Amino acid sequence: MNFDDQFREYFGSADLARVTPPALAAGIERMRVDLGLERDRGRRFALWAVLFMLGEAPDLDVAFADPADRDAARNFMDFAARAED
Repeated sequence: MNFDDQFREYFGSADLARVTPPALAAGIERMRVDLGLERDRGRRFALWAVLFMLGEAPDLDVAFADPADRDAARNFMDFAARAED
C-alpha cells in the first residue's frame, strides 16, 4: 500500500489539501486505532509513517515493541528531516 492509497482509505482523497479539518481528524483517529490493532509489521510501519508525516504519530516505544522496528522508525525520521533541508 502506498501513501496515496492510505490517504484515500482514511481521508477520502489523495490530496490532503482538499480534506476538511473534521475529516482529517476523523481519519487520523481511525489510523491510530488501526495502528493499535494491526499485526502486520509492514502495514503497521506504513500507518505509523503517515501519522508521523501528519505530526500525529505515537512515541516509538508505544508504537513498536520490536527494537528493530523502532530503529527503522528512527531512520525514517532522520530521512524525513534530511528531506526537509
